[in-house]
Order: sequence, then C-alpha cells, then structure tokens
Amino acid sequence: MELLLVVIIGLLYAAGIYMMLRRSLLKLIIGLILLGNGANMLIFLLGRIVKGKPPIIDASESILSGIYADPVPQALILTAIVISFGLQSFAIILIKRAYKVVKTDDLDEMNATDEDL
Repeated sequence: MELLLVVIIGLLYAAGIYMMLRRSLLKLIIGLILLGNGANMLIFLLGRIVKGKPPIIDASESILSGIYADPVPQALILTAIVISFGLQSFAIILIKRAYKVVKTDDLDEMNATDEDL
C-alpha cells in the first residue's frame, strides 16, 4: 500500500511541477493544487498507515507499546488543506482580476512592459 502511495505522490509532484512550468495562469493554479495534494499525501504517509490502532495508552501500561497511528500528521493535513484552499481561492481571484485588466492569461504577454507594446 505504501509503495502505491509513493508512486502516486511522485506522479502528483511531477504533474504539478509540469503544469506550473506552462505559460498559462490556469495551468499554474492546477499545478499548485496538484502540488498541495501531493504534499498532503506525503505528510499522511509519514504518519504511518495503520488500521484500527489509535494512540491510546491502556491504564495498565506506562508507555505506548506496539504499532499505532500517529495523530499529528493527520492534524497537520487538516491545517494544510485549509491553508491551501485559502491560497487557491486568493490566486483564482487574483488571476481573474489580472485577466480582466490584461485580457490574456499568457505569462509572457503579462510580463511585457508598456514600452514593448
């Protein structure tokens, strides 16, 4: 299962970087979303995938023994999802406004100065 998730994470990172290197702003946003999802899956994978083992110490034990699922990466993923949603919505609104002003979504044309026109 972990090997499949590693391959999927690699594909998400590769697709995200490829899309961010394109000249269109819409593809930039899609690449940003793919990179965010890849990072979330990587954090999830680092917390171990264990089925049905909560990190609860029994009353008879003094330390936690055995394999358990770490809850910290899951909490970090929830925080990362909220932050990435805010970043994506801000970027979409910013790109919409830039498209209204410049009338193009090509990054090379947006980079041109008034003297070039």
